[in-house]
This record gives sequence, C-alpha cells and structure tokens, in this order.
Amino acid sequence: MKYKKFEELPIWKLALKITKFIYDLTSNSKWSKDFGLRDQIRRAVVSVSSNIVEGFEKSNNNEFIRFLRMSKGSVGETRNQLHIALAVGYISIEEFNFVNEKLEELGARIGGFIVYLDKYRKNNT
Repeated sequence: MKYKKFEELPIWKLALKITKFIYDLTSNSKWSKDFGLRDQIRRAVVSVSSNIVEGFEKSNNNEFIRFLRMSKGSVGETRNQLHIALAVGYISIEEFNFVNEKLEELGARIGGFIVYLDKYRKNNT
C-alpha cells in the first residue's frame, strides 16, 4: 500500500495515541514541580511522531529511513524517562506497564517498517 498522507501511517497513529497518554500521565500533581523530567518526556514523545512526519514528507526512502531511526531512538528515550518516573514514584507500576508496552510495540513496528523500506530500496536500485 502506498500512503499518500502521513495521517494514514499506522505508526503515526499509534505515536499520537501514546503522546496523548504521556501528556495525560504528566498532567497529574506529582509532576507539577518537576518541570525538567515532565518537559523532557513530553519532548521525547513528541519527537517520535514528528520524526515520522518529517521523514515521510521528504518523499525519499533514504531520508524516511533516517528519520524513522531517529523516531525509534526517541521511543527509547521516552521509555527511559518512563523508568525514571516509575523509580521516583510519579507513576504506578500499572501506568508504567501500560505505556511501556505501547512504546515497545511502537518501537517494534517502526523497526519493522525500516526493514520493509530498506528491502524495497535495495530491490529497486
């Protein structure tokens, strides 16, 4: 399937849902004074979908793959900050498990998409 708009990409849709989860999670009072961690996790999760979009809009497989790799890195960064939030008691283990599972799924799906695009690129050069 050829996607015409980034809004059609399943990985972008999932990234957007996770961004909403993170924003909801970081809106509770435990995060209110820790601007550093709150803003960092928000920036990291926003970077996931932003890099997907930026790569897609380049209309070039090499560039798309490069930006997808950055997006996957931002997934890892978000997961790390989620671990920190759990360690300092800002989130419950249930909240952690729910969001972390979604992030792991997203990272795997981005990774799979990179492999697909890379094979397509190699077969068409």
